[in-house]
Amino acid sequence: MKITQAFTFEAAHRLPHVPDTHRCFRMHGHSYRVELTLEGPVDPATGFVVDFFDVEAAFGPLLQQLDHHCLNEVEGLENPTAEHIAAWIWSRVKPSLPLVALVRVFETPMSWAEYGG
Repeated sequence: MKITQAFTFEAAHRLPHVPDTHRCFRMHGHSYRVELTLEGPVDPATGFVVDFFDVEAAFGPLLQQLDHHCLNEVEGLENPTAEHIAAWIWSRVKPSLPLVALVRVFETPMSWAEYGG
């Protein structure tokens, strides 16, 4: 069984390793969407793979580090591409959510990165 919980946050960033003529070299912001997909058996007693409240509790501290911040200033996100953000989230959420199978980070509704470990 797979379950997915989505979260949103607002943040600014710039991409320091693109040419200075690239529009993402300049500071700008996104309304990000993060989806955490967990995969595992359904517990017969609870009926859950993982309780969504537990997913929310595990991701909450990370969300506080990201929401309304400049991502370049977050330790480990000095080059905050969608790919790096997805891997950053994975490495920090996996210890408390071992069934996480996929982290999806949307920069826009039409552009996203997926990381599965």
